[in-house]
Amino acid sequence: MIDQLLGQITSRNARVGIIGMGYVGLPLAMEFAGASFRVTGFDVDEAKVDALNSGRSYIHHIPPKQIVRAQLAGFETTLDFARLAEMEAIIVCVPTPLGPHHEPDLSYILNTTRAIAKTLRTGQLVVLESTTYPGTTSREVKPLLDESGLECGEEYFLAFSPEREDPNNPTYRLANIPKIVGGVTERCLRAAAALYDTVVARTVPVSSPEVAEAAKLLENIYRCVNIAMVNELKVVFDRMGIDVWEVIEAAATKPFGFTPFYPGPGVGGHCIPVDPFYLAWVAREQHLTVKFIELAGEVNEAMPQYVVSRVAGFLNERRRPLKGARILLIGVAYKKDVDDLRESPAIKVIELLRNAGANVSYHDPYVPRFPKLRAHDIELSSVPLTAETLRACDCALVLTDHSTVDWRLVAEHAPLVIDTRYVFRGPEMRRPNVVTA
Repeated sequence: MIDQLLGQITSRNARVGIIGMGYVGLPLAMEFAGASFRVTGFDVDEAKVDALNSGRSYIHHIPPKQIVRAQLAGFETTLDFARLAEMEAIIVCVPTPLGPHHEPDLSYILNTTRAIAKTLRTGQLVVLESTTYPGTTSREVKPLLDESGLECGEEYFLAFSPEREDPNNPTYRLANIPKIVGGVTERCLRAAAALYDTVVARTVPVSSPEVAEAAKLLENIYRCVNIAMVNELKVVFDRMGIDVWEVIEAAATKPFGFTPFYPGPGVGGHCIPVDPFYLAWVAREQHLTVKFIELAGEVNEAMPQYVVSRVAGFLNERRRPLKGARILLIGVAYKKDVDDLRESPAIKVIELLRNAGANVSYHDPYVPRFPKLRAHDIELSSVPLTAETLRACDCALVLTDHSTVDWRLVAEHAPLVIDTRYVFRGPEMRRPNVVTA
């Protein structure tokens, strides 16, 4: 069975099904289509399916022409999960959010796995890419697939390979980022590694899905902890009248032993805000605590509140209360030059400002209107960034440093600019009305 599957993969005759056409699944589908595989995208969102089948893209850094090119190679999208039976390889790229008490919410993974199990047949490979805690693939996914009556490692194959997508990164794309792969058995590993070998420059086989799952958490917790450290230093240095950005730039001149990380209004994206709490949860299962890692997550979660307190303070210095103040947010996506709102700190900032009675508007060239999110319904649309719009606000609050924004226009016309991203660096950009937070 394994030899037949390997032959189908090598010859590009394997049909690849990718479940979840979001920021992870859609770029992955484009890579496999570009490698001459017939790819079918599966999603429960009818609007996404209709858009893709019409050759339209809803992700900024994936142009419509790339969708059309993939369609010419056989790419299609469907709501019909019964068609999973047609696939030789099935890759799961669904959300893994936190529950209300910071516990892992595996409902998307488990419901998707049940759908796969209904049509699972001999010779199929299933790979989970969704970020999760160590043990999910073996303890949660495998038992559900085993209910099909098929034997893992002999009749079907199961692996975990964490996504490492960095939307709109100009240097590192899926094809040149090493791909970690951990199989439930040696044959599972061989099958998954063979599949990814067709689209990435290098696969990194590891001994188990648990190692692959843990590696993903380590990567993101490393970043979370270091970002939390500079966020905490920022609060301290602000009180001391020291520019944290200048401190970081000075420290970064050391050619060894230091990697610069930068503060901000919080952290966003799917992984960094979530992964510390996934590890904390699984540690509690082992009767252990990870206080240091949990604290890092809490520090980053608290940054939107700190930003809002700084806004209130700066307005108060100008004898303007936060209640009733007109606050224009510049950028609401979680990072520069993307349209991705997942876990964006802007969401919390908007809620806090509104709760304080402020009138909030925003400008973001990549987010024309707020979509309905799982836990939030913001109901705002981007306003034009004009001299009139800027003069009409009491404060322009910079949350995302998009390169397409006319920052000189912002500095020249907003009565107060509060910069959380160090956009206004350098003497030529410094103005009396610009402050950092």
